Amino acid sequence: MAASYSSSTSLFLVFSSLLIFSSLLDVSDADYSAPIMKGLSWDYHHKTCHKVEKIVRKHLKKVFKEDVGQAAGLLRLHFHDCFVQGCDGSVLLDGSHGGPSEQTAPPNQSLRKQAFVIIEDLRALIHRECGRVVSCADIVALAARDAVHLSGGPDYDVPLGRKDGLTFATQNATLANLPAPTSNASTILSALATKNLTPTDVVALSGGHTIGISHCTSFTPRLYPTQDPTMDKTFAQGLKEVCPTNTTDATTVMDIYSPIKFDNKYYVDLINRQGLFTSDQDLYTHKDTKSIVESFAHDEKLFFEKFVQAMIKMGQLEVLTGAKGEIRAHCSIRNPDNKGYFSYLAEEEDQYDLETKAELR
Repeated sequence: MAASYSSSTSLFLVFSSLLIFSSLLDVSDADYSAPIMKGLSWDYHHKTCHKVEKIVRKHLKKVFKEDVGQAAGLLRLHFHDCFVQGCDGSVLLDGSHGGPSEQTAPPNQSLRKQAFVIIEDLRALIHRECGRVVSCADIVALAARDAVHLSGGPDYDVPLGRKDGLTFATQNATLANLPAPTSNASTILSALATKNLTPTDVVALSGGHTIGISHCTSFTPRLYPTQDPTMDKTFAQGLKEVCPTNTTDATTVMDIYSPIKFDNKYYVDLINRQGLFTSDQDLYTHKDTKSIVESFAHDEKLFFEKFVQAMIKMGQLEVLTGAKGEIRAHCSIRNPDNKGYFSYLAEEEDQYDLETKAELR
C-alpha cells in the first residue's frame, strides 16, 4: 500500500507542478473590500516601494520551482506569527537576554527553518531595491499570500503598513495562543473567537492544511493505543505504515488527494473521514462547522472567497502601525540589539545625501 501511495503521489507532483507554474503570476489588483485597521492601507508602499509585491512574487516563483513544499511553510509561518501577539514578525526574532524566542516553544519547533531564510532573503532584496521601508511583518504577509496563489489558490490584495514588534511572546503565551492539532473543534472555536474569528473563518483558515506535511507525533494519538473511530480504516492503515509507532520520526502529506495544490480537497478529506488531525476531522462532526465543511467541499469558489476574507482579517490581528514598532534591518534581530544597525543607518544617510545631490543637479 505504501508503494501505491508513493507512485500516485509522484505522478500527482508532476501534474500539479505543471498546473501551478503555467498559471498567470501577475500580482492581483482584485479588491475584496475587506475592512482594514487604521494605519494600514491597500497601497501603503506605492510611493516608497511600488515594486515590493513584484519582488516577492518573482523570488518565490524561483523558490517554489525548486521546492514547492516551501509554500506551506511560509503560510504556516504567517499563521503562527499572527495568532501569537499579533502580526508583528515576533516569531522571526532570535532569543536574547530577554528570554528564549517564540521559535523554541513546542508548536513552533516544527516550523520550516528554510521559511525563515526565505523571509530574510526577501527582506534583503526589498531593502536593496527600496531602502528600509518595508517591515518583516509585511513581508511575511505577502509571502503567505503568494504561497497560496502560486500553489493554485486565490490571488488577493494584502493591506500593508505593519511595523515589526520589539518583543517576543513567552513560551506560555505561545502555547496558549496556538491550539494543538489534538484539540477538538469546540476548543479551537473558543480560542479563535477571542480573536474575533467566526466559525466560518476558522473552517476557511483550516483549509490551509490542503498543502504541506505533518510529523507523525501530531496525529499518532489518533492511531495508538486505540484507533480513533472517526478515522477511515483504510486511511488509518496507510498512516500506520508511515508511522508504525507513536514515537516514529517521519512525515506524511496533509491532504492525500492534492498535497501540493491549494484547493478544496481538504474538505473532501474530512467528509471521507480522512482528516489528519483531530482539529481537522472534528470540524466535520461539530454542529457549528459541519455544514460549512460541506459547503466548501462542494464549492471551491466559495471556499476561496471565505479564505481570502479570513486571511485579510487574521493578517490584521493586533498589528503595530505608525510610531509603534520598527522596521527591522534584519528580520531576526531587533534594531537596538543589532550591532550593525548604526552602520546601516549611516549607509542609509549616505545614500539619501547622494540622491538629494543628484536631484539638485
